[in-house]
Amino acid sequence: MRHLKAEFIGTGRGFQTIAKSSVQSLGEEQIQNPYTELLVLKGHHDIVRFLVQIDDCRFASAGDDGIVFLWNAQTGEKLFELHGHMHKITAIAAFPSSGACEEKNNLILTASADRTVIVWDCNSGRQVQKVSCFHSTVKCLTVLQRLDVWLSGGSDLCVWNRKLDLLCKTSHLTDADISALVELPKNCVAAAVGKELIIFRLVVSTEGSEGWDVLEVKRLVDHQDNILSLVSVNDLTFVTGSHVGELIVWDALDWISQVCECNTWNPSFHTVTQQEIKLSQNQQEVSIQHLTSDAECVFAAVGKGIYVYNLQMKRVIACQRTAHDSTVLHIAKLPNRQLISCSEDGSVRIWELREKQQLPAEPVPTGFLNMWGFGRANKQAIQSAKKMQESTTSYSLELIGDLIGHSSAVQMFLYFSELGLVTCSADHLIILWKDGERESRLRSLTLFQKLEQNDDLQLRF
Repeated sequence: MRHLKAEFIGTGRGFQTIAKSSVQSLGEEQIQNPYTELLVLKGHHDIVRFLVQIDDCRFASAGDDGIVFLWNAQTGEKLFELHGHMHKITAIAAFPSSGACEEKNNLILTASADRTVIVWDCNSGRQVQKVSCFHSTVKCLTVLQRLDVWLSGGSDLCVWNRKLDLLCKTSHLTDADISALVELPKNCVAAAVGKELIIFRLVVSTEGSEGWDVLEVKRLVDHQDNILSLVSVNDLTFVTGSHVGELIVWDALDWISQVCECNTWNPSFHTVTQQEIKLSQNQQEVSIQHLTSDAECVFAAVGKGIYVYNLQMKRVIACQRTAHDSTVLHIAKLPNRQLISCSEDGSVRIWELREKQQLPAEPVPTGFLNMWGFGRANKQAIQSAKKMQESTTSYSLELIGDLIGHSSAVQMFLYFSELGLVTCSADHLIILWKDGERESRLRSLTLFQKLEQNDDLQLRF
């Protein structure tokens, strides 16, 4: 097994960003930012675009060099270097063992511009099998854990089992390829195909049946431009986002649009039509690059900003319109009402969703309005507004941490709780960000244990 030389760097609390335009910046003190140490992992020699978590302490990285690396998230050790693709990686997915499997056989799937998909064994680092029957590049991979199958999307949709048997496939769909997939209830998936959202249902084989089949059951054409992001909220709801800033909340059972937000991201466009938005607004400023969600909210990376959309209230409850100097590429929800975002500008930022202190309602005006008999009506309106204000909680997104380490666009990241945060970038590097206080305690504990083993706990002065 080869070992990678790791680079530990203490980042301290002394980060300071140079304020550009209206982007927030932190001063020298970052008291709430735990990531004060970083571990630089070197191995890739081109843009690192993908990270995928294998288990609680392992992850894989891949990108434009066509190489896949497996890493230990605790130590930063390189476990395996996987060669098999001739061109850049276009998609990656983890395929863990199903509950019925006695043997833990964690796999990862990688698709490449060389029109192949390779299945790798994470425990041995060996190539299990390569599939080379694709007519075009596979753009996305999705694992349906409950059915123990995986799907590949490109010019068509293919369904495969763990043994890499092709169970079924669709014919060529449209001029556009499938760019993203999301799992839905009742053995269905939603596929983003250009502006369209196509719903497919998997017909599962049973005893006495001829086998599997995949059926197109509905085409949704509510979006006006290409769909860039999809996220499943729960068994009842999923959300899509487009290049021109359309966010649509869908019913996951009957695929009906529940909410369509087109002008949420810029209040100056609330009075113009969708066609006017396309002509007058820079699409990159409102392009929804990434979506994530919890039980209550959808978190959207929109242009340079990040937005929190409450599903029950059906409105944006908090936002940072210029969270970064350039396009936000990836966001994630953390515990304790925190968010992490990364951007093309090379920055990684931690945010906290905080409740704002409510201002008291203004007193009922007297005098002129009362003279004309408007006093009572105005009082009722004020009381109604006060009740609405009391029942509506206001939030803000506050910057609490700025992680400086990459020199180019940060593509995405993985959160490993106590083990830290992993980021990948166009600078060819992977950085493992560590909680400095926790790492210091672990080093002290390790030293104490070594001294105890050597019976050398006597302090020497």
